[in-house]
Amino acid sequence: MAAHTRLHTLITRLGVLTITLAIVPAPGADALPEGSADHFAGSQIAKHEGGDRAARLRPDGSVPGMDVSSHQGDVDWAGAWADGARFAYVKATEGTGYRNPHFAQQYNGSYDVGMIRGAYHFALPDRSDGTAQADFFAANGGGWSRDGKTLPGAVDLEYNPYGDTCYGLSQVAMGAWVRAFSDRFVQRTGRHPTIYTSTSWWNRCVGEADRFGDTSPLWVAHYADELGPLPHGWDYQTIWQWQAAGLFPGDQNLFNGNDEQLLRVALG
Repeated sequence: MAAHTRLHTLITRLGVLTITLAIVPAPGADALPEGSADHFAGSQIAKHEGGDRAARLRPDGSVPGMDVSSHQGDVDWAGAWADGARFAYVKATEGTGYRNPHFAQQYNGSYDVGMIRGAYHFALPDRSDGTAQADFFAANGGGWSRDGKTLPGAVDLEYNPYGDTCYGLSQVAMGAWVRAFSDRFVQRTGRHPTIYTSTSWWNRCVGEADRFGDTSPLWVAHYADELGPLPHGWDYQTIWQWQAAGLFPGDQNLFNGNDEQLLRVALG
């Protein structure tokens, strides 16, 4: 009888233990995976800032281009070229664990039709440091060559798709993260990265903690008829992402200059 009682007690305790284990999440269970077809240049800016996404006439005096990610899948590059696109940015990586599965078709396809193209990295500053993410990007599509067809790799800095707007970092800490990414990227590729952002996000999350306008081209997102103020640290934009959808697949961009000036940016 005593043995039966002890067995019943043990079974009861094991049952409680099983229930407890079932309701306590394993370490890291709340961590979301890096990378998504829904995370592309401007995806979070459009959600947070809105803007006029409707088709409009393209402003004069600029070179039209586009940017794509796995969200677009395989792209009809011949069609985009025929419609007038002359440059492209292609998402390569996110954080230190995601690679765009369509990158080869998109990056090589844009080159094959004659576009000047570059790769971009969707930054996750709360997941790993800037040095680690620059290394991952450079090793997975972010390289550069002076062939006149390759733009400097870009780092996409925008609203956190997984949580806190500024990734839980102060302006000083975010500025230091971007500086670490930039310094390492120069070491790996010989070029300072293009910085993609919006004025609102940058002024909120980086502010005047550091300046990058003297070395990094600015690719700025603002969906409106007029560009408006630029982020702290830049006097002019190199590329304006002016529409979230339009004539070309993906987002619509305008290079601030002519074809010869675009070529000079590619040549470094």
